[in-house]
Amino acid sequence: MKIAFFDFDGTITTKDTMLEMIRYQKGKAGFYAGFLINIPVFAALKLKLISNQSAKEKLLTYFFKGVELASFQTGCDGFIDNKLPGLFRPEAITEIKRLQDSGFEVVIVSASAENWIKRWSDSIGVNLIATRLEAIEELLTGKLAGINCNSNEKVARIKEVYDLSKYDEIYCFGDSTGDKPMLALATKAFYKPFRN
Repeated sequence: MKIAFFDFDGTITTKDTMLEMIRYQKGKAGFYAGFLINIPVFAALKLKLISNQSAKEKLLTYFFKGVELASFQTGCDGFIDNKLPGLFRPEAITEIKRLQDSGFEVVIVSASAENWIKRWSDSIGVNLIATRLEAIEELLTGKLAGINCNSNEKVARIKEVYDLSKYDEIYCFGDSTGDKPMLALATKAFYKPFRN
């Protein structure tokens, strides 16, 4: 049995899709106004004063707290259909297809939320393990449901779903320090493989 795990942002895509999704849903003016207001959040993250999860929740809270989940998902679906294809690294998409044709099960493991990936991953027959957003009474809270799917949490989430001892070949693809625990699971690891 063969399986391949792909990070999403930066590995399959050229940009951070959460920021691009916000820009798509809020427009350039709304995005940049919110970006300026949240500069302290980005600075604190850069200085490692707050975690990735905390920074992500602060941004999601600012832009989407109280938004109806159905309305948010409609915006995410529009982003997937209209903007996401332009963010893909062609070599990554080619490699996913090649692995599928070679008998690999392919899984995307992402710190981005499933809301702006799953429609696409389902369409190409790829499984998805991703961060989940919290909604109470169908309204987004701005918080994550559980732990941000990054670093060691990627490994924990993979092992919840897959018994890796059953696989003869495990390929892992990533591009950041947050992917290194996942890359350590591999029989063959690829770090920043699609950069020209």
